[in-house]
Amino acid sequence: MTADPRLIVPLDLPTVDEARAMVERLGETVSFYKIGLELLATGGMGLAGELKSQGKSVFLDWKLHDIGATVERSARVLAGAGCDLLTVHAEPQVMRAAVQARGGSDLKILAVTVLTSLTDADLVEMGYAFGARDLVERRIRQAIDCGVDGVVSSPHEAALAREIAGPGFLVVTPGVRPFWSAKNDQARAATPEAALRAGASHLVCGRPITSANDPREAALKVIAEMAGA
Repeated sequence: MTADPRLIVPLDLPTVDEARAMVERLGETVSFYKIGLELLATGGMGLAGELKSQGKSVFLDWKLHDIGATVERSARVLAGAGCDLLTVHAEPQVMRAAVQARGGSDLKILAVTVLTSLTDADLVEMGYAFGARDLVERRIRQAIDCGVDGVVSSPHEAALAREIAGPGFLVVTPGVRPFWSAKNDQARAATPEAALRAGASHLVCGRPITSANDPREAALKVIAEMAGA
């Protein structure tokens, strides 16, 4: 069984050396990796370059969130790195700045709607007037207006994103948990098959794979579940 390009494995590991070792263990079973904040300060961009040189796809999960000018400058630098996906928070000023900065590069901008660890009660505590589903819908519509390429949303809102945005729009779903794994801190999780059936274009599946005794075998099990969709 070969890699499924819809599967993104996050390298949420303490060091670049550990991330390299995980990539080596997974071998040809995984072709798409996410590099997040944990590796940002310890050589994450260098690792991104290494992965691209190996023919892998790279998702920079930086979740940029600042004034428009700062986001624009940062996204312009990242657009020149040759990576495939970059996340920004789904606020109109932030999204417009990132879209402007990526210019004619191949970098795709993803807007983070609502973190998959958050519940409706969490959003109330944070001061939002919307529950998760309503806030996700609002941010999806704003993302489309701003010209981003897709959104990051939980599997529970993937169908909503697909319904609003139509085909061709990227819907990247973290919080994917196979039936045989623990949910961990993902409050709005779903199985790989369910997430794809709901309209996801890509799945982010981390700990069920990277924390497994045999990560390669775990990745193959996830890919098999995806094939069922």
